[in-house]
Amino acid sequence: MALRQILEFPDLRLRKVAKPVADVDDTIRKLIDDMFETMYEAQGIGLAATQIDVHLRVVVIDLQNEINEPLIMINPEFEVLTQEIDEMQEGCLSVPGIYEVVKRPEHIRLRALNRVGNTFELEAYGLLAVCIQHECDHLNGKLFVDHLSNLKRSRIRSKLTKQKRAEAAI
Repeated sequence: MALRQILEFPDLRLRKVAKPVADVDDTIRKLIDDMFETMYEAQGIGLAATQIDVHLRVVVIDLQNEINEPLIMINPEFEVLTQEIDEMQEGCLSVPGIYEVVKRPEHIRLRALNRVGNTFELEAYGLLAVCIQHECDHLNGKLFVDHLSNLKRSRIRSKLTKQKRAEAAI
């Protein structure tokens, strides 16, 4: 396993749309292992391959206390099962230190491939549903800040750019 660098907003590589995985092989399983190691090291609960500059439709999630085991999603798709909306504070490893309330459907059905390439489905509510939608956004070149107003997004961009300049000056 290897730690990978996590891209940070406003890096344009985060805007690339990921391509479907054609074959779940050892290369994909190695990518999954690297993603889990990177996510755990960064103390996150989800990571899309796009965030580590690999533009394939692969996501890992581990809510730890919320579900019994880590979730691997290859070529994930979901459908919204309710009109009920959750408002939940979201953060992102690609937008470090920023947390904002985002509105998303509270109940979805996920369909994806697992680590060995078998199709599975699951219904998700609450935090898991939000996390799945958040990570699927990454695969489509979208970040949680895109759900915010232009003003908030602009302020976040400025704050992160200023932080990077200050870090580079050290």
